[in-house]
Amino acid sequence: MTIDGEKHDHDIAIYPDKTGGRKKWITKEGHGASHKFTRGEMEEHLGRVDTEKLKVVLIGTGQYGKLGLLDETKNLLEDMGIKSIELKTPEAAERFGAMEESREEKLGIFHVTC
Repeated sequence: MTIDGEKHDHDIAIYPDKTGGRKKWITKEGHGASHKFTRGEMEEHLGRVDTEKLKVVLIGTGQYGKLGLLDETKNLLEDMGIKSIELKTPEAAERFGAMEESREEKLGIFHVTC
Protein backbone atom coordinates (compact mmCIF):
# COMPACT_ATOMS: atom_id res chain seq x y z
CA MET A 1 0.00 0.00 0.00
CA THR A 2 1.42 3.41 -0.93
CA ILE A 3 0.59 6.47 1.18
CA ASP A 4 2.00 9.90 0.40
CA GLY A 5 4.56 8.27 -1.90
CA GLU A 6 5.74 5.79 0.78
CA LYS A 7 5.24 2.07 0.26
CA HIS A 8 4.03 0.08 3.30
CA ASP A 9 4.11 -3.71 3.42
CA HIS A 10 2.67 -3.96 6.92
CA ASP A 11 -0.65 -3.07 8.51
CA ILE A 12 -1.04 0.70 8.69
CA ALA A 13 -3.21 3.31 10.37
CA ILE A 14 -3.86 6.69 8.79
CA TYR A 15 -4.48 9.22 11.54
CA PRO A 16 -5.53 12.82 10.89
CA ASP A 17 -1.97 14.09 11.35
CA LYS A 18 0.28 11.09 10.55
CA THR A 19 0.50 7.44 9.63
CA GLY A 20 1.56 4.64 11.95
CA GLY A 21 1.49 0.92 12.38
CA ARG A 22 -1.60 -0.97 13.40
CA LYS A 23 -1.58 -1.92 17.10
CA LYS A 24 -2.34 -5.55 16.27
CA TRP A 25 -0.17 -6.88 19.09
CA ILE A 26 -3.00 -5.86 21.47
CA THR A 27 -5.46 -8.08 19.62
CA LYS A 28 -2.93 -10.88 19.18
CA GLU A 29 -2.24 -11.03 22.92
CA GLY A 30 -5.93 -11.42 23.73
CA HIS A 31 -7.00 -13.72 20.89
CA GLY A 32 -3.83 -15.44 19.68
CA ALA A 33 -4.30 -13.98 16.20
CA SER A 34 -4.58 -10.51 14.75
CA HIS A 35 -7.51 -11.15 12.41
CA LYS A 36 -10.06 -10.08 15.01
CA PHE A 37 -10.11 -6.37 15.84
CA THR A 38 -10.67 -5.93 19.58
CA ARG A 39 -12.06 -3.06 21.61
CA GLY A 40 -8.68 -2.67 23.34
CA GLU A 41 -6.88 -2.20 20.05
CA MET A 42 -9.48 0.31 18.86
CA GLU A 43 -9.18 2.25 22.13
CA GLU A 44 -5.44 2.51 21.52
CA HIS A 45 -6.02 3.98 18.06
CA LEU A 46 -8.77 6.31 19.30
CA GLY A 47 -6.37 7.62 21.95
CA ARG A 48 -4.33 9.14 19.11
CA VAL A 49 -7.15 11.22 17.60
CA ASP A 50 -9.65 13.86 18.66
CA THR A 51 -12.72 11.67 19.04
CA GLU A 52 -14.93 14.77 19.29
CA LYS A 53 -14.16 15.44 15.61
CA LEU A 54 -13.97 11.83 14.43
CA LYS A 55 -16.98 10.75 12.35
CA VAL A 56 -15.88 7.50 10.73
CA VAL A 57 -13.40 4.64 11.12
CA LEU A 58 -12.71 2.76 7.90
CA ILE A 59 -11.22 -0.71 8.24
CA GLY A 60 -9.40 -2.36 5.35
CA THR A 61 -10.03 -6.03 6.07
CA GLY A 62 -7.23 -7.37 3.85
CA GLN A 63 -7.11 -8.59 0.29
CA TYR A 64 -9.35 -11.52 1.20
CA GLY A 65 -11.42 -9.88 3.97
CA LYS A 66 -9.71 -11.74 6.84
CA LEU A 67 -9.74 -8.92 9.43
CA GLY A 68 -13.03 -8.14 11.11
CA LEU A 69 -14.26 -5.91 13.92
CA LEU A 70 -15.53 -7.82 16.92
CA ASP A 71 -19.00 -6.85 18.16
CA GLU A 72 -17.41 -5.23 21.23
CA THR A 73 -15.44 -2.96 18.90
CA LYS A 74 -18.44 -2.08 16.76
CA ASN A 75 -20.42 -1.30 19.91
CA LEU A 76 -17.67 0.99 21.23
CA LEU A 77 -17.70 3.03 18.04
CA GLU A 78 -21.49 3.08 17.85
CA ASP A 79 -21.72 4.25 21.48
CA MET A 80 -19.34 7.09 20.64
CA GLY A 81 -21.39 8.09 17.61
CA ILE A 82 -18.63 7.05 15.21
CA LYS A 83 -19.56 5.15 12.06
CA SER A 84 -17.55 2.05 11.15
CA ILE A 85 -17.04 0.76 7.62
CA GLU A 86 -15.37 -2.55 6.78
CA LEU A 87 -14.21 -3.22 3.22
CA LYS A 88 -11.53 -5.36 1.61
CA THR A 89 -8.33 -3.32 1.64
CA PRO A 90 -8.14 -2.40 -2.07
CA GLU A 91 -11.69 -1.04 -1.98
CA ALA A 92 -11.15 0.55 1.45
CA ALA A 93 -8.05 2.42 0.28
CA GLU A 94 -9.93 3.81 -2.68
CA ARG A 95 -12.93 4.75 -0.53
CA PHE A 96 -10.75 6.42 2.12
CA GLY A 97 -9.29 8.80 -0.44
CA ALA A 98 -12.71 9.60 -1.90
CA MET A 99 -14.57 10.17 1.39
CA GLU A 100 -16.16 13.57 1.89
CA GLU A 101 -14.98 13.71 5.50
CA SER A 102 -11.91 15.82 6.18
CA ARG A 103 -8.71 14.16 7.34
CA GLU A 104 -9.46 15.03 10.99
CA GLU A 105 -12.90 13.43 10.75
CA LYS A 106 -11.72 10.00 9.62
CA LEU A 107 -9.39 7.24 10.71
CA GLY A 108 -8.27 4.48 8.37
CA ILE A 109 -6.81 1.18 9.56
CA PHE A 110 -5.67 -1.23 6.86
CA HIS A 111 -4.71 -4.91 6.97
CA VAL A 112 -2.30 -5.28 4.06
CA THR A 113 -0.53 -8.59 4.62
CA CYS A 114 -3.24 -11.00 3.39
